[in-house]
Amino acid sequence: MKKVFIFNILILRILTLQAQNQDSIQINDLEMVIISANKVAENRSQVAQPIRVLTKQNIELLNAQNTADLIALSGSAMVQKSQQGGGSPILRGFEASRVLLMVDGVRMNNLIYRAGHLQNILTLDQAILDRVEVLYGPASTVYGSDALGGVIHCYTRKPKAAESGLKINGNTSTRYSSINQEKTGHADFNLGWKNVAMLSSLTYSDFGDLKMGKNTQALDTLWGLRKFYAERMNGKDSLIANTDPYVQKYTGYKQYDFLQKILYQQNAHISHLLNIQFSNSTNIPRYDRLTDPKGAGLNAAEWYYGPQKRLMTAYELNLMDLSGFFNQVKLNINYQDVEESRHNRNFGATFKNSRIEKINVYGANLDFYHVKNEHQFRTGIDAQYGVAKSTAFKTNVNDNTTAAQSTRYPDGDNNQQNIAIYATHTWKINPQWVLNDGLRAGSVRQKSTFVDRAFYPFPFNDAIQNMTGLSGNLGLIYMPSPIFRATILGSTGYRVPNVDDLAKVFESAKGTIIIPNPSIKPEKTYNVEASFALKSDKILWENNIHFTNFIDAIVADKFQFKGQDSILYDGVKSQVMANQNKRKAKIWGFSSMLKVQLYEGLTWTGAYHYTQGRIIKADNTETPLDHIPPANGRFALQYTHNQLFTEFFIQYSNAKWISDYFLNGEDNEQYATKNGMPAWWTMNVRASYEVSKGLKLQLGIDNIADVQYRVFASGIHGAGRNLFGTLRYAF
Repeated sequence: MKKVFIFNILILRILTLQAQNQDSIQINDLEMVIISANKVAENRSQVAQPIRVLTKQNIELLNAQNTADLIALSGSAMVQKSQQGGGSPILRGFEASRVLLMVDGVRMNNLIYRAGHLQNILTLDQAILDRVEVLYGPASTVYGSDALGGVIHCYTRKPKAAESGLKINGNTSTRYSSINQEKTGHADFNLGWKNVAMLSSLTYSDFGDLKMGKNTQALDTLWGLRKFYAERMNGKDSLIANTDPYVQKYTGYKQYDFLQKILYQQNAHISHLLNIQFSNSTNIPRYDRLTDPKGAGLNAAEWYYGPQKRLMTAYELNLMDLSGFFNQVKLNINYQDVEESRHNRNFGATFKNSRIEKINVYGANLDFYHVKNEHQFRTGIDAQYGVAKSTAFKTNVNDNTTAAQSTRYPDGDNNQQNIAIYATHTWKINPQWVLNDGLRAGSVRQKSTFVDRAFYPFPFNDAIQNMTGLSGNLGLIYMPSPIFRATILGSTGYRVPNVDDLAKVFESAKGTIIIPNPSIKPEKTYNVEASFALKSDKILWENNIHFTNFIDAIVADKFQFKGQDSILYDGVKSQVMANQNKRKAKIWGFSSMLKVQLYEGLTWTGAYHYTQGRIIKADNTETPLDHIPPANGRFALQYTHNQLFTEFFIQYSNAKWISDYFLNGEDNEQYATKNGMPAWWTMNVRASYEVSKGLKLQLGIDNIADVQYRVFASGIHGAGRNLFGTLRYAF
């Protein structure tokens, strides 16, 4: 504590000195324009909720392989991985269906988003992103269900019209990485006329098997080596010795992403935008399951996700600078077609199980904005209707014949419909005080129907739920001087149970079966947080303390079916479990970010995040909550001069000891060491140089020391030393 106190005094002294320096340049992170907080452009200093923004320049300079890696490399969130082709961001101890993913104003979360770990962020092409905004803490007032830990809102680039005639411009890039023989190519071009513009984008990536680091760090010995793998030879599963145990065999995949936007600027007040996005991949091996042991061998011979497809079509109407009560009106009508599947076969087994999910989601958002003097008022209505179709079969790998198999979700109709209305308000009381407030109310109805009684002999034909969700926020911002800003914020969040919670029938690897429970209700959070920022022309220091009360949390717990606590399922006697609102928890933490311009062109940034979570049991005793990452941070030194940009940064994570794990849950202790997940840190460097007008060369090395590490709760090691290069050309 003494060191922290001395550090704080030094920071305050530096800030005082820097504020007196009239020749220094502006550190303007608090003054940047953000969009996601209230769905409209506004100054970040007027928003009480903490927000991290990755600009187009940040995205290009981070030069990540995919969007999951982009979030991780930026330090915006810790990202769990079960395979190379994935990534599940964790915000304030919440993950998967408790974190809302958005793209261009459209919800990605659908009725089968699960509460474990999700890889759906992979379907967003980071090569065409214009910015990413990360909202920390409950954001249900504006965005509704799922935004318990926060929102990751990705914005793709917009078409640009020309002042006259026809203007053509675009970007091309090619990238190679040594650690997995990545080969990525990207091209986008914009055709702009006076009132019409078209933007087209295509990205293709080929990722080979990922190689882990070779050097020890926190442990004296290496762990998690891929010593052997399963391969079918001459009609028989065999264990094959891996010629290089540092190569994580069966982690490679391919992916391509396409985007097409058409803008029609009808006049100065009306614009129309058509937004089409399509993402598809090859099969993506589930690496952690492929390494699960069974005796002296492996449990699975095959385990992979089928091609992950996402099609989105959205039409957006913007009415701007209107003369009535509302200055701006925005309408977004969208449709999404998503397909994903799971395929697995045990070692030595004859049949491979295949379960396919097809999801269609129809959505509409209508938002109104009013600005008058010191008041900004926003209101809107949004609605979604989602349908999921679940099918399954099993294939005899010897003769390719197929047979019936149980579906992951009910094999009849699975649908969810929700509608909500919200209102938010900003009041600039005076130059020192700003008030943020808002309310939201909505209703949700969902239904799942069981058809095939051979697999689901339940005493009911369907599972139906009707629920309501309420949320609100109240925040106060205090800015008594140009160098100080403080906020206090109270907010609530909710997550409505979806089909995955309500009706999924799932056999876990631990000999249990989860059956439907129609009586579950929404999860809720109550959040309070405070922050302060000190800034000068050359220094910005932001700090946040937050506390969340999590109630009615849905967990799988022991249940009974027809009065029995175990049943025969797929030929195996299994413990009966069901999702229930049986958990109450508290989560608290703090974060600190410091940005200092040391000299002209030389900047140092540092960020530290700490989160703690505990389950409150009925007898008021406490046990660890799952999804809570260990303390982690990022420190970087950046230098820019003319056409040159360089960055050296260190990312690190504290250890997560097994005593702080939620055992047999989503913390995945089976993929850590017997003592838990070791601490780790990596050194990384990047350089970008503009060779000539439009031509840019980027080089870098990740994990310079080639250390072995694994992110908390992950089932795959992080990449070892990676040399990569990107050539970009803009015209």
